Amino acid sequence: FSVGMEDIDRCEEELIEYAIRESIRDLLTLALCPHQGSTLTPAITLAITPTKGSVWCLSLGDVYTLQELSGLQAFTERDSRGWLPLHRSAVLLASCDGTVDDVTADGDTALILAAQEGLLENVRTLLRHGASPHKTNSLNESPLLLGTCTVIYIYILYIHTHTHTILYSSTVLCCQSSMQVLAILVLLLRHGAKVTAVDGHNVTPLGIAAEYAHAEVLDILIKNGTSQSEPLDYTVLYDAAGSGNLDCIYLLLQAGANPNIASVACRLPIHRAAYEGHILALRTFIPITTKRAIRLSGQSPVHSAADGGHVDCLELLIEKGFDPCPRGRCFYGDMRRSPLYFAVSNSDVTCTEMLLAAGAKTDMDPLRCFLVAVRAGRYELVRLLLSRGAEVNCYFRMISDTLFPTALQYCLRNHMILRLLLNNGYDIDKCFLCNHGNGQDMDCDSWSRCPVRSLLQFCEIISLSSVVNLAGSVVQMLLDYVRHPRVCPNLLRVLEKQKEWPDICYILDNPRSLQHQCRLVIRRQMTPRRLNDPQVMAAVPFPPSLKHYLTYREYDKYGGLEASHS
Repeated sequence: FSVGMEDIDRCEEELIEYAIRESIRDLLTLALCPHQGSTLTPAITLAITPTKGSVWCLSLGDVYTLQELSGLQAFTERDSRGWLPLHRSAVLLASCDGTVDDVTADGDTALILAAQEGLLENVRTLLRHGASPHKTNSLNESPLLLGTCTVIYIYILYIHTHTHTILYSSTVLCCQSSMQVLAILVLLLRHGAKVTAVDGHNVTPLGIAAEYAHAEVLDILIKNGTSQSEPLDYTVLYDAAGSGNLDCIYLLLQAGANPNIASVACRLPIHRAAYEGHILALRTFIPITTKRAIRLSGQSPVHSAADGGHVDCLELLIEKGFDPCPRGRCFYGDMRRSPLYFAVSNSDVTCTEMLLAAGAKTDMDPLRCFLVAVRAGRYELVRLLLSRGAEVNCYFRMISDTLFPTALQYCLRNHMILRLLLNNGYDIDKCFLCNHGNGQDMDCDSWSRCPVRSLLQFCEIISLSSVVNLAGSVVQMLLDYVRHPRVCPNLLRVLEKQKEWPDICYILDNPRSLQHQCRLVIRRQMTPRRLNDPQVMAAVPFPPSLKHYLTYREYDKYGGLEASHS
């Protein structure tokens, strides 16, 4: 009885299969015949429009109809994309006869399409029929490279399924697809595919696997595609250092990758690890990277760690004996050379403080780090650099060659930083040193000490339309740090239009108080550096009110000056 039921079920399945096949053939005939009730058979209809018919059959998986087309020209016709039925079958898990290395309009072979889609059986069939694993598309991408990209994509999708709530079946499908593409990679490598072949962007399969930290793919590529006579690409280890994956790094080192070969940009793997903040990778590269290789590269890993803003990497390098103030080559438009410049330009107070504590110098760059901090308006960095000995009266003459120290023109709008500069000994006298007017208006003794008389002067800078509205407040602040300066006629004409002019006029027309002049004398004798040293001021037998007066604490509206003396 059971046998009879099985026969009945088998017959029903065959009838259903036959009905489905006939329905597909009828649909195909109706779609391809412009007239209703046409008596053309499917084979004749497909012969009239072979390309459309063969591709339709491939899409439907109709092997029976394809067999009827085997003697026609259907398999040599191309569609609008330049695809042969061969290419379509490579994507749709089907196969056909013909030249296996024919290409589409984009230059893709059937093997490239099958590898990109992750279809193992199609790849195996195409290779068995002589498809070349070396043939690339119009972008110079090989089947091996595209297969590697596919498995990386599946891997990223797999990670995504673990970070989001997705059905378990999707995760299993990702794993199965990944294993299938890995098998494709092994198959391509066994047929001679080159792991060092580059595409139009000089990307290799090894580089892709290393960059995306896929150790399993990298292991397959190394074991099946490299040899002792063909060394690894020097950029692969650099890519692995960027990912920070220790498994990939160890695989490459065991395969003979050299950590002392620089990239095209003169960077070593140790630089990349330090810049990206991969401290474990950095620990791996420190003992195996030679000092000569670092010297030839033109930059220290300390530069890279400071540029990336990674305090832990910077601390590790300093602990391992790397110089905190190496002088690197000038690779940048702003002529930066020291790690301290990188930290200051990134407004990184923590890295700046660490470098200064380790002995970094503030005057190693043509454009001083101090000026960079002033121009960026970073009060804490300016205070920190001044406390570590930065020169407040430094010059940078490549843009504007001024008679007065450069820092002032960068902080005309920032009164907190301007007050900080003045408290730390900024040379205010040069702001009032001017050659305008007659001989009676000039301070001849001061002017005779100036060797260059063609420099931009303060009155010329402050008269510019962009900052002329600031002239009153800036000059009023400068007068707090001088006795009785001579102001040139040009500057007076500017000040007369400012709202601060009554106060400025009163100061200029009357003698300064004895209290004010005593403050200036004491400051000159003690020097601003000592006055701004908390330890020195703690040892001086002055009452707190006098200490506050000497450091202009009465003008501290925001508490910044108090922080600078703490």
